[in-house]
Amino acid sequence: MSDHDFQVAEIEEKRRRHDVMAHVHAFGQAAPEAAAIIHWGATSCYVTDNADLIFLRDGLDILRPKLAGAIQKLSGFAQTHKNLACLGYTHGQPAQLTTMGKRACLWIQDLLMDLRNLERARSDLRFRGVKGTVGTQASFLQIFKGDHEKVERLDEIVTKKAGFDSAFTITSQTYSRKIDVDVGHALGSLGATCQRIGGDIRHLAMFKELEEPFEKDQIGSSAMAYKRNPMRSERLCSLGRQLVNLAHNAEDTFAAQWLERSLDDSAVRRSSLPETFLLADALMSLLNNICSGLEVYPAVIKRRINEELPFMATENLIMAMVDKGGSRQHAHEHIRVLSHEAAEQVKIHGHDNDLIERVMKDPFFQPIHNIIPELLDSKTFIGRAPQQVEKFTGAGGEVQKALQDYQDHLASAPMTELRV
Repeated sequence: MSDHDFQVAEIEEKRRRHDVMAHVHAFGQAAPEAAAIIHWGATSCYVTDNADLIFLRDGLDILRPKLAGAIQKLSGFAQTHKNLACLGYTHGQPAQLTTMGKRACLWIQDLLMDLRNLERARSDLRFRGVKGTVGTQASFLQIFKGDHEKVERLDEIVTKKAGFDSAFTITSQTYSRKIDVDVGHALGSLGATCQRIGGDIRHLAMFKELEEPFEKDQIGSSAMAYKRNPMRSERLCSLGRQLVNLAHNAEDTFAAQWLERSLDDSAVRRSSLPETFLLADALMSLLNNICSGLEVYPAVIKRRINEELPFMATENLIMAMVDKGGSRQHAHEHIRVLSHEAAEQVKIHGHDNDLIERVMKDPFFQPIHNIIPELLDSKTFIGRAPQQVEKFTGAGGEVQKALQDYQDHLASAPMTELRV
């Protein structure tokens, strides 16, 4: 075969309005002695569906190591920052403290689920094989003069040559479009994860706690020269959203199939399947690039903790007062009054949070005045976050086990570079 043969196929397709038959005629011209038996017993989907299954398999094989690379990079980030206390948020409001490394583990946990989804989708793939026009293998049974064993043997040979361990026993003219649904779900779920991670990074960039890579001569805004817009993470969210939405296409196509097959799946799949994988691949490039250069600003994080920590510490203060023999209810009421006074200073007057100063001046809290600095130590608010990070990402942990099959790729993977 040469490029010329594809030019011939292009001419034939314009003439015959049938892609497979255009190639059958082109191949017949390239191999005249075989022209009479090319496509014997087969249908178009013998060519196109089997090829699509090869594309799905190889596409998943390309994506999985890239996803493993992003997980490895985030794991290193989590290890580095497993002890760095930062504000945790629920309902978009400051809650208790967590650590920057623990937050990254939330992302990794989701990505590990995506990796398992892709691995499962890959392992579930089987070949369509040699099945004929409606899946009954009638044409091949005729070729082999009613010899069922030869038909099955041909199915096995073709399946092995295509690199598959097994073929579906039951198909119609096509492989079930449910396969596209399953693969689409796995990729769409990955898109949702990327969108979620990108959103978190963008929020943290708003707080100036964390930023994506920003190069020396990079321009954030054409008008506002000072800006560092998180364009990578914004793109991660944008393409992730498109991948999620595109995955629904496979469901609609599957549901619309009639009986043994209808052709309304053909045109849409020719665009949607490649686009789904191209989107996923672009997301992996973005995610690997972002995770290679996340910048953390501990001073900003500490300042933001100090703004909220006095309120977070109120339960510690109440517990300590009870430990010293005081009344829990009396301590709670004193803290409630002082907290509202401090909140008024912050919200109405724009002052710093002075709750601790108020506690230190209140004689009621005199029994714990000498231990208040200890009660305010941020390390006492992060629970087992560092230990969880270590267990999750360290030696023998879930991450290491999940990445075992990708070590060769991880050892040689190049740095992901973005050109735009």
